[in-house]
Amino acid sequence: MKTLDVDQGTLEWAMGRLGIPTASCFDKLLTPKTRKPSASRDPYRAELVAEWLMGQPLDWGTNAWMERGTELEDEARRWYEMDQGVDVEQVGLVLRDDGLVGGSPDGLVGADRGLEIKCPAAVQHVKYLLGIDDLATAHTGQIQGYMYLTGRPRWDVLSYNPALPAVVVRVARDEDYQAALVAVLEPFIEQVEADKAKWAEYRVPRPWQEEPTP
Repeated sequence: MKTLDVDQGTLEWAMGRLGIPTASCFDKLLTPKTRKPSASRDPYRAELVAEWLMGQPLDWGTNAWMERGTELEDEARRWYEMDQGVDVEQVGLVLRDDGLVGGSPDGLVGADRGLEIKCPAAVQHVKYLLGIDDLATAHTGQIQGYMYLTGRPRWDVLSYNPALPAVVVRVARDEDYQAALVAVLEPFIEQVEADKAKWAEYRVPRPWQEEPTP
């Protein structure tokens, strides 16, 4: 594992994850319930290759890439630190050693835990609060993906709404899921990289990608 010391939502962060599968989209590779390859794999593959060819995220310039690390998430992180009696280390981007897959955790806790923060609307938060929806199951791919990248054995998921009681769920590393993920992820990465090589001549250069003039 390696980390990029960048702020989430910045250009450097976006370029660090450009064209590679990330943990937040692992549900597009492996269905959480059946743990079988997802029908969303090929559309996701096209998305990754398209943004790599274009040289920028497809929705660059919209708020979607700037909403990470919002004031509400910072508030939620502070609440978690006080509630758990821990310090949360913020990281920009976590990458596998080969740089071909990554993720952006909301925090690392100690040596063996991580944190993912969700700040949903009130109705969805209350569904988690009442147990109508399961917070951990709703984000299986992302959470197990972070554990895959970091090697950590557990991860906390926090649903936070400042007007309501918070919900914290601790998720253990699921070795069966990890094996199923690797079985789908590796051939997917190989296909994405093959697609990039095949169409590389059509890649659109961007100012931040150009080699500096000697």
